[in-house]
Order: sequence, then structure tokens, then C-alpha cells
Amino acid sequence: MTRLLKQAFDTVSNLSDTEQDELAHIMLQLAGVDQPPLQLTPEEDADLAEADAEIARGELATTDEVHAMWTKHGL
Repeated sequence: MTRLLKQAFDTVSNLSDTEQDELAHIMLQLAGVDQPPLQLTPEEDADLAEADAEIARGELATTDEVHAMWTKHGL
């Protein structure tokens, strides 16, 4: 295991079980291992429907809002 991958595992191990599982699914997909689709909770499904409606109405984040979000999360 590389040092960077070990650092990633150490960091992810401090996240909630749900977040760890989500990242594990993504890693397995990237590695070419078929995974069943993630099941959204009713709240997540409603959030996604609202996001789709906002996009359809043209309510998108400004460039400044996107950059602020990236900065907030260290990206």
C-alpha cells in the first residue's frame, strides 16, 4: 500500500460509517468491481428532486459561490 493510500484510509476511518461505505463503493467502482447502485433515503431523494428543479429553473451557483465552497472544503 502506498503512503498516500494509507493516509486516505486513515483520514476516511474518522468519518461516519455511512460516509465510509459511500467512499468504499466509489473506490470499488474505480477499481472495476461492480457494485449495486446506492439506495437513496427518502430525504436524499427529495433533496435530489429539489436540486433538479432548481437546475431546470436556472438557479445555479455563481462562480464566486462555487469558489467559496471549494475554499471551505480545502479544494
